[in-house]
Amino acid sequence: MSLPLPLPLPQAVKGDSASERLQNLGLELPDLPGNAYFVHHRAVDSSIHISGQLPYGDGELLGHGVVGRDVELETAKELARHAALNCLAAAVQAVGDLDRVRIVQMLVFVASTPDFGEQSQVANAASELLIEVLGENGRHARTAIGVAGLPLNSPVEIQMICTAV
Repeated sequence: MSLPLPLPLPQAVKGDSASERLQNLGLELPDLPGNAYFVHHRAVDSSIHISGQLPYGDGELLGHGVVGRDVELETAKELARHAALNCLAAAVQAVGDLDRVRIVQMLVFVASTPDFGEQSQVANAASELLIEVLGENGRHARTAIGVAGLPLNSPVEIQMICTAV
């Protein structure tokens, strides 16, 4: 029995700091509006729990529907990257600086048809962004699951646990 070849890691992005790498990707952290019903992050001991984030951009939900029916895989991957970016914004609110963020765990929910089966591919796009921006601090434990539906008919929602370094 032969062992599988190692998977390629995300492409290295130039920049000495996480903020520079984010900028070199052409991205910026969004402002997260406050909410009367929940907080975007909560620290417990050394862990920071990030509330589930949807793929918002400029105050608008960037996609609607179910992956495998209404939403194509490539679109779902882009939406996952936006949700991860919003998680990073919440993490920076908690620790004050992107260079201090270390991702511990990520949970990716994908609203998908029962036969879709590629939730991990959607999650890979978010994982890739975290590693591109944070380097080794972006590598994390992860779960990706399919669900029947998400808030506001979003195709993707991401929740994280991180810590400050």
